[in-house]
Amino acid sequence: MDPVRNPYAPGAGQRPPELAGRDRELSQFEVVLERIARGRPERSMVLTGLRGVGKTVLLNSFRSMALQRLWGTGKIEARPDQSIRRPVAGALHMAVRELAPRHRAPDRIEEFLGVLKAFAARDPKAPKGSFTPHLGIDVPAVRGRADSGDLEIDLMELFTDAASVAGDLSVGIALFIDEMQDVPAPDVSALCAATHELSQTGGPLIVVGAGLPHLPAVLSASKSYSERLFRYVSIDRLDRAAADQALLAPAQREGADFEREALDALYEAADGYPYFVQAYGKVTWDVATASPVTAQDVAVASPQAEGELAVGFFGSRYERATPAERKYMRMMAQLGDDPVATSQVAEELGVKPSSVSPARDGLIKKGLIYSSERGLIAFTVPHFGRFLRAQPA
Repeated sequence: MDPVRNPYAPGAGQRPPELAGRDRELSQFEVVLERIARGRPERSMVLTGLRGVGKTVLLNSFRSMALQRLWGTGKIEARPDQSIRRPVAGALHMAVRELAPRHRAPDRIEEFLGVLKAFAARDPKAPKGSFTPHLGIDVPAVRGRADSGDLEIDLMELFTDAASVAGDLSVGIALFIDEMQDVPAPDVSALCAATHELSQTGGPLIVVGAGLPHLPAVLSASKSYSERLFRYVSIDRLDRAAADQALLAPAQREGADFEREALDALYEAADGYPYFVQAYGKVTWDVATASPVTAQDVAVASPQAEGELAVGFFGSRYERATPAERKYMRMMAQLGDDPVATSQVAEELGVKPSSVSPARDGLIKKGLIYSSERGLIAFTVPHFGRFLRAQPA
């Protein structure tokens, strides 16, 4: 069929043509926005799940929902060993810029931007009171507010001031944080404390995070009350009906269709993971010569789709690992697809657990594995074990 009209879109964080199977999550966030609009207390929200289940897509959809309500929004992607001070400042700068044209008191906006500039430029390692320009804000930095160098104190003050600006317009501010598990531990603590303080005062600012399945444990280890601070929403693979909808709806808008047997084969291949659904759908469309798409079309397309996934989805991650880390992952894969005990991996490798700790920690830091619970590890990428087992020794 015409590849120009191919409706499927496998991509990192790219919204699929049909956002199927996520009505529950969208409705939950709609309730959050509505409650805050009515001045009612509401928890911030955290999405968790494996890679490829569509967390970033949902995060972006939530942001669009907030923008439709005229909220101020900003988004960051956390990175290991990088403080969130300046990324958060940039995100809130964007959020307030969205609100500024409707605000009737320019001096309030300028005052906040001055606080924001001071917050962003404050270097904890520099002498107290030193500032450097940042973010292109052409107003003087406001000294004495959100500039102590203590991130917890500064975030509390900054969030309070940002919420106040939004409250002037009877709207809110939403700060979206992708890859939230990569926020450094001290910054996680500061972020939780600031969000907790704001929830107590009822300020209209929420934090919406997305991360790997162990993110709740990361937050809980930082602040025990984080279990009550956030609403945790687990994002998983699509069920059969949703996976079929993700394939059928875009195709039917293009005047095409799938035979039932083709949908059976695609669900078996993609296993309901949204990224895989798009990847197999895209290749199958290009292979098929006419509508409806048949099971034979899927059989022809599957090796090509698997090859593309092996290079772009699995292989790119595998290449990031060191030889020792690859050896560790291959042993994990040999032990199965369920979470495995770290002690068992070491035992099968014939070494002491302490000797493979650097490899394990390196893989966790690179986001290739995660600790599902104490003493257990698992791959962050679905079907990664199967991919590794298919590779030459």
